[in-house]
Amino acid sequence: MDEGFEKERFETFKIKVSVAFKFRRFCRAMSKSQSMTLSAMIEYFEWNGFSPFDKKEQGLLVELLKNRKRTEAVIAIMKDIEKHQTKPIVAMMQSLFTEVEPDKKPRMVEKSPEEFKAQFESKKSE
Repeated sequence: MDEGFEKERFETFKIKVSVAFKFRRFCRAMSKSQSMTLSAMIEYFEWNGFSPFDKKEQGLLVELLKNRKRTEAVIAIMKDIEKHQTKPIVAMMQSLFTEVEPDKKPRMVEKSPEEFKAQFESKKSE
């Protein structure tokens, strides 16, 4: 039984024999019951706004153009986010973690014993 439709009764349709055979073959290929396959097909057409009787080239072309515009809009939004949010944050983070080169001058210089004695003697004489 189909989930959620156990208590519903069956209804019959009048369709041509060749169409019925094609539909049954399609249902077997989808591994679904005839009711569930037909329901899924109807939902697909309603969701995507397709009509099986429209010219396929125009309908698909219109859908491709809509999808292209949507994709370009998403790309523009992502580029804007990257430009105004991500890049400044990355630059700040990199500036925090970059190492500043220390001064090359040694802070404490070791003096030779002669220099130390000379400095000590000059302080004594003063």
